[in-house]
Amino acid sequence: MNAEDFWSNQDAAQKVIKEMKGNRAAIEPFLAVEKELEDVETLYLMGKEAADQATIDEADHLLYRVEKDYLKVELQALFNGPHDMSDCYVQIHAGAGGTEACDWTSMLFRMYLKYWEKQPDGKGGQGWDVSEVDRTDGEQAGIRSITLMVKGPYATGIMNCEVGVHRLVRISPFDSNARRHTSFASVDVTPVFEGENDDIVIPENDLEIIAFVRASGPGGQNVNKVASAIRITHKPTGIQVVCTSERSQVQNRVLALNLIKAKIQKLEEAKRDAELYKLYGEKGEISFGSQIRSYVMDDRRVKDHRNGHEVFQPERILDGDLQEFIDAQLRFKATGKKETE
Repeated sequence: MNAEDFWSNQDAAQKVIKEMKGNRAAIEPFLAVEKELEDVETLYLMGKEAADQATIDEADHLLYRVEKDYLKVELQALFNGPHDMSDCYVQIHAGAGGTEACDWTSMLFRMYLKYWEKQPDGKGGQGWDVSEVDRTDGEQAGIRSITLMVKGPYATGIMNCEVGVHRLVRISPFDSNARRHTSFASVDVTPVFEGENDDIVIPENDLEIIAFVRASGPGGQNVNKVASAIRITHKPTGIQVVCTSERSQVQNRVLALNLIKAKIQKLEEAKRDAELYKLYGEKGEISFGSQIRSYVMDDRRVKDHRNGHEVFQPERILDGDLQEFIDAQLRFKATGKKETE
């Protein structure tokens, strides 16, 4: 980066900067833990030499904190996918269950928002940058589908742990007879390939681009309209993207096309990578028998069917306290062993 001609090739420079940020994100937490451990050792030796039990106790307390930091670094080392460090698009779709499923989709959206708010931003602060790309509200309540751009350290690697069908079982607030209902929603993740899909050229004949008027939210005749909405369909693959977040048609077209390219690149990589293909196809049907995790409210438990992790505080998980499920899935991917084994 200190070379005189470093910025002469902008694309190459951006790739180097991205690599540098990735290396820094991987190395700096390890160096920080190493420094903390040295400080603990120094403090302990000082207490031992002075026969000061208070200092020794302080060193013991700091060691406990270092141990927790080390576990975080250890899990972070499991983010070894080619795009784990990238920002990502997150899509949540309602499945079987009608209004119930739309309400469940909005609950998942809220859960992830609260989780993202708690994540370190990589700049010494807290909270990831989240923006809405497209949203379709349910006819009566909730969200039919939503697409978000999520920017944060290891966003793709973390959110890939959530890809699949999520199942909710509860006494329905929409059922006058208070019966037990089961709802489904799917989560899908696509990395943001910054500058990497610029070389992807899609023939115009392969694209169907439609501009249309889109209501900004549920309501009657007086609902605000968005005239700049864009829908792009890639005919050979059937991939479809809708973008309504920007004010101009041109901006929505650019964003939608970038997302189409990202999905095509992900699909091409999936064909070459069996593990990625498995992840991409994990979502399957958004209905019975395909769930990765169940949230059973009347039984007060949340269980991940892939790795066996289970907790009995569903409200806490739905309030965004999700990290233990992320960690459990990372460990399962690394070892192939469920927690019950």
